[in-house]
Amino acid sequence: MGRTNPTYRDALRRIESDWEPMRRALRREYQSDFDRLFDRAREFADAAGYANPPEPERALLLSLLLAHEVELRRLRAELEARETDRNEVDQAP
Repeated sequence: MGRTNPTYRDALRRIESDWEPMRRALRREYQSDFDRLFDRAREFADAAGYANPPEPERALLLSLLLAHEVELRRLRAELEARETDRNEVDQAP
């Protein structure tokens, strides 16, 4: 990407712009969730750009899946820590 192809970041901006009518049609409570999806995709823009995907939409989807996996891992670790703390309290004399 770059000289011969638009950069992934440019493609991501174009995709987001293409979906702007959907964003406007969403209830206000969901618009920030929509925005957060693209924010999360931008977190992996360096890696997606390095991959130079012929179809940037696929890189966007993979970035979103990766962002969700990261969030799941964080939540699992948090839940495990709470369970460990609870077990330690239950076992205290």
